[in-house]
Amino acid sequence: MKKSLKKIGRWLMCACLLLSASTIYAQVNEKPFVIPELQTWTGAEGTVTPSGVVCVSGSNKELMRVAQAFAADYETMFGKALTVKKGSPKAGDIQLVLKKGDKALGKEGYRLTIGKHITITAATTQGAFWATRTLLQLTEQNAALPKGETVDVPAYELRGFMVDVGRKFMPIDYLNDLVKVMAYYKMNALQVHLNDNGFRQFFGNDWDKTPSGFRLESTLHPGLTSKDGHYTKQEFIDLQILGENNYVEVIPEIDVPAHCLAFVHYKPQLGSKEYGMDHLDMFHPETYPFIDSVFREYLEGENPVFRSKRVNIGTDEYSNRDKKVVEKFREFTDHYIRFVESFGKQAMLWGALTHANGETPVKSENVIMNIWHNPYAQPKDMKEQGYKLVSIPDGLVYIVPAAGYYYDYLNCKYLYNSWTPANIGGVQFEENDPDILGGMFAIWNDHHGNGISTYDAHHRTYPALQTIAVKCWTSSKTSLPYEQWDAKRWELSEAPGVNWLGRIGEKKSLVAEIASVKAGDTLPYEEIGYDYTVEFKVAGAQEAKGTKLFSSKHTTFYLADPREGKLGFERDGYLNTFNYRVPKGETVQIAIQGNNKMTRLYVNGQLKEELGPKTLYVVNDQHKANYISCPEMKNVEMYTTDGAKIFYQRTLVFPLRKAGDFKSTVSDLKIWNYLK
Repeated sequence: MKKSLKKIGRWLMCACLLLSASTIYAQVNEKPFVIPELQTWTGAEGTVTPSGVVCVSGSNKELMRVAQAFAADYETMFGKALTVKKGSPKAGDIQLVLKKGDKALGKEGYRLTIGKHITITAATTQGAFWATRTLLQLTEQNAALPKGETVDVPAYELRGFMVDVGRKFMPIDYLNDLVKVMAYYKMNALQVHLNDNGFRQFFGNDWDKTPSGFRLESTLHPGLTSKDGHYTKQEFIDLQILGENNYVEVIPEIDVPAHCLAFVHYKPQLGSKEYGMDHLDMFHPETYPFIDSVFREYLEGENPVFRSKRVNIGTDEYSNRDKKVVEKFREFTDHYIRFVESFGKQAMLWGALTHANGETPVKSENVIMNIWHNPYAQPKDMKEQGYKLVSIPDGLVYIVPAAGYYYDYLNCKYLYNSWTPANIGGVQFEENDPDILGGMFAIWNDHHGNGISTYDAHHRTYPALQTIAVKCWTSSKTSLPYEQWDAKRWELSEAPGVNWLGRIGEKKSLVAEIASVKAGDTLPYEEIGYDYTVEFKVAGAQEAKGTKLFSSKHTTFYLADPREGKLGFERDGYLNTFNYRVPKGETVQIAIQGNNKMTRLYVNGQLKEELGPKTLYVVNDQHKANYISCPEMKNVEMYTTDGAKIFYQRTLVFPLRKAGDFKSTVSDLKIWNYLK
């Protein structure tokens, strides 16, 4: 009996020890989820809830600004004001400390210690700012922060995105918000592709009818500036200042000598009759003086329009079939590298010097090359020649919305699992190769007039941005399986105060009910994005064409559209109409559903019409008399000789902010954040 009791006692003691050990182990915090993933994490036990005080050590004014920006973002996101002051921290306080010369942290790294209080240590204010983005993401998930420590240093110094506004104008408020989104995910370079043009085959093979864009105000050449959308000089300056305040460099790109139809529309004599009018004639005596003047307008003076350290000069996709042209292209490239350098800028360019292999020297020292397609520029050759490289392989990181080639949405799973910037088009470099500055991805809006809205572009950009952020900061050291990471990433906001995706509510649910909507009412939401269902009753009255039902800053949903007086919507200059008019004197139940592919109309519970992707075949001149123009293609005349087609998109992020000046009675508004 005694032996049995001893055995039971030993067993109980072992069980208690195991239970105690497992309890202790369970209390050590696992690495918390943020994007990009933390490079290191040493977990501790327990959590700490911030006190609401941010302490700044020392007298660095920029560090104080970082702390104040953090406090402003914190209040925007969580509705709680933080007190920012100088001094030492108490329990629960957040402390910002600069430790200059800490080589382990480098320019952008930081140490975040979450214990009795929360301490951010960085060698630079940029590192401290990135640490505040980590704190905001942690707080989004739980107000109580997990105790532990990270030393978080990026694998690559350049982490970027290139946006094509030359062919698809995007409003300045979107670019401003895009800077904030990039900063929230520690992306630090936004390249803005300011000029480009459509494809001639969609426009009767007529260069005069092919649309082009130059998106900056020009006082020297006023006729050069696009009338269908551009940025004033001050808007572009302010965008760069916003970028500086968020440690995102806005890199302007003026693309020459190809992609230049905007310049040729302004000065037709500069177009190449041999290679196409979207190519500059580099041999024309007026070409260099004119392009010099374009760059100079934005580079010269004490307060230039181009504030950034770097300027991209383009130089891609010119013909190489004639040796004389190849040598002239190399001369042209070298000239504009040195031209922008003469204003104290670092030159960037698209890789093309394998395609244009020749004898004319092109400066490589301190020049950055975007490597996008290896036959144009072989990465190892360019490295050997002395260029610093940015990995932007077209076959992996090019988004071309609704075009049928490249990617409509990037393959984020493949990129997350298998890619880092060290892999350029299948050419593998060492992860720590100092000549690989980092990586970028791009959105190219090749198909002018295909119905893609800024919202649609952002819907494609955002998940790609999160993914590339991880691969450029954490590189190959990710620890979460993709499926787990993909599920958790949607728990995070786009950025403080930014919601271009129109997300309302965290789970699939009925997110709003409003019993009555009167003309002129202001509603609590700007809009709702994909996927959604918006339902309401309308007691119809006689409405004038153009009567709005709901609108937001960039979108209108019509009760009677301007063209036919039917239900419809307009965004980005595209007007789409349902074949339905609310009957005067009748009460009907209307439901609108939308996702990233289509917009549906239900009337009294029955599907009335679905506006999905529409293939538009465009025809040549002799058949144009028999061609019924597509009414959605507002202000766009398209025809061709080779049977070309585009895939026109009729999507809608539903506007909710403002009720229109309607006479009908609108009631029982209900909003679901899913396709009901």
